[in-house]
Amino acid sequence: MAGILAWFWNERFWLPHNVTWADLKNTDEATFPQAEDLYLACPLAFCIFMIRLVFERFIARPCAMGLKIQANGPQKAQPNAILEKVFTAITKHPDEKRLEGLSKQLDWDVRTIQRWFRQRRNQEKPSTLARFCESMWRFTFYLYIFTYGVRFLKKTPWLWNTKECWYNYPYQPLTADIHYYYILELSFYLSLLFSQFTDIRKKDFLIMFLHHVATISLITFSYVNNMARVGTLVMCLHDAADVLIEAAKMANYAKCQILCNLLFAMFAILFISSRLGVYPVWILNTTLFESWEIVGPYPSWWVFNLLLILLQLLHSFWSYLIVKTACRAISKGKVGKWNPLHVSKDDRSDIESSSDEDDSPPPNQKHHSSTTNGTNKTHGTNGYLTGAPYPDEH
Repeated sequence: MAGILAWFWNERFWLPHNVTWADLKNTDEATFPQAEDLYLACPLAFCIFMIRLVFERFIARPCAMGLKIQANGPQKAQPNAILEKVFTAITKHPDEKRLEGLSKQLDWDVRTIQRWFRQRRNQEKPSTLARFCESMWRFTFYLYIFTYGVRFLKKTPWLWNTKECWYNYPYQPLTADIHYYYILELSFYLSLLFSQFTDIRKKDFLIMFLHHVATISLITFSYVNNMARVGTLVMCLHDAADVLIEAAKMANYAKCQILCNLLFAMFAILFISSRLGVYPVWILNTTLFESWEIVGPYPSWWVFNLLLILLQLLHSFWSYLIVKTACRAISKGKVGKWNPLHVSKDDRSDIESSSDEDDSPPPNQKHHSSTTNGTNKTHGTNGYLTGAPYPDEH
């Protein structure tokens, strides 16, 4: 084990040439980042997760009730033992051959059976109330951490001159503000990584999982080898747009259409300008070129910049989906009221927390379908579209 640890913490990988871990030990005069500091993030991530549960139950839920957001979710499927057995034991997405077999067995038309499976899948999705509470929690945290970051960074020299991130590197002392900022951000993203498996399942689950892993790796890397100054810039830049998208989702769930549209437009402008403009010009420029000029490359420098470039690729992918979403929303607006968060159901699922298939009744039901969920009207709750062709489920 000692050999593995020695190999992992090899100074020639983590630190610039002629710098050793002994040079970065804490002294009475200066404090430097220590890898063991990050252990605190694990129990703190659990605490943040528990705080979230309390927040959603005693703060977000009353706010949602005050906005008259209903707790009920999509329409439930009519109980049917045969279809339930297929759904739970075989498949949630029956193919055409299986649908035809079930149609003959139950004497229902295929469209009715398709609708039953669609409604049954939607039963497992959370209510609009639950989605509002999740968005309110994220909005609150992002607003707090972004405000903290701005107030802290405006007093630092490296916000105004990014070369300050590399002068006297890596012998830059760790301040209490940087330590708090890093540990809190790392803890939050660890809690998000864990809660991905308990929260609403999104279409971009794997993309977001990759995003969280890359973010956690970047935070860890930059802290361990004391790139904390540029790390604070990256974190603050990313938190800005997240505040607006969570606010837009809350407005959507509360059916505040005009506010939702305005917030989404602001989010799209800020996201694209910050992630495709400010990020490469400001962040990548200093980590790739200014650091090369002042410090020079070394192995972990390459890894750190590769992670930053990976983040840029994710930015480009999401920006494409946001533009696509906006174009489709505007196109739909030609024939009536448009909602960018609803149009995006088959695009960037993080814009709309989950996609709920429409529950509009199928045409041409056989007389036996009266024993199912067939209705001659559609029913909707806050945040759910009704009375229109349903999008592809994800």
